[in-house]
Amino acid sequence: VQLVESGGGLVQPGGSLRLSCAASGFTLDYYAIGWFRQAPGKEREGVSCISRSDGSSAYADSVKGRFTISRDNAKNTVYLQMNSLKPDDTAVYYCATGSHCSVYGPYFWRNAMDYWGKGTLVTVSS
Repeated sequence: VQLVESGGGLVQPGGSLRLSCAASGFTLDYYAIGWFRQAPGKEREGVSCISRSDGSSAYADSVKGRFTISRDNAKNTVYLQMNSLKPDDTAVYYCATGSHCSVYGPYFWRNAMDYWGKGTLVTVSS
């Protein structure tokens, strides 16, 4: 079982990036998928989560309207499209799989996640 994130890099404020989370050893469409991020000196926080049942998605308030999570079951990959990036979005981004996206919000999503990738660094700077 392996999750591999990719697509991170250096981008200017206002720019866009698309992160990918590719799975091997299991089928992603049986799981909820979360994207998380951790900035230096800060706790890991939930960014977005997509459920396994109906494909519904949820977002942290800080990224709502700018980020979009999606899944391509044929490619066994989940994406995070990030637009209008800000310096505060600078962090290592992780994907994770689990049983569900907690209805109680981003802080609780990680409690339901079982497998984590190693992360990809996103730096937003001019």
